[in-house]
Amino acid sequence: MNIQVIQHTSVPIARVTSNSILIFDVDSALDLMASVHYQSGVRRLILDSSAIDERFFDLKTRLAGDILQKFVTYQTKLAIIGDFSVYTSKSLRDFIRESNRGSDIFFVGSEEEAIARLSF
Repeated sequence: MNIQVIQHTSVPIARVTSNSILIFDVDSALDLMASVHYQSGVRRLILDSSAIDERFFDLKTRLAGDILQKFVTYQTKLAIIGDFSVYTSKSLRDFIRESNRGSDIFFVGSEEEAIARLSF
């Protein structure tokens, strides 16, 4: 795992990259939040969707809701970068749309969009 801190309009954002899956359950999400905060002091993360277990995107597993609730509870904002058009589930599309209307969790297509969303 590599953590790069991006300063954008005085708001530090951690860009987390990895060649392996970092989030595969609630505990791994908590570990990621703790590691990033400990190493960088940052509570705003950008993560590629490829670093998240594919089960996350199947809402029937309840993994997405459980994990994202932890991010909100621990006041850590998250932007997930990926091509979400590959998912055909109407429920997932609705979930993504509702998340993007909020202020804590974002599903975006680019790092630039992630930075813009997390800068407020």
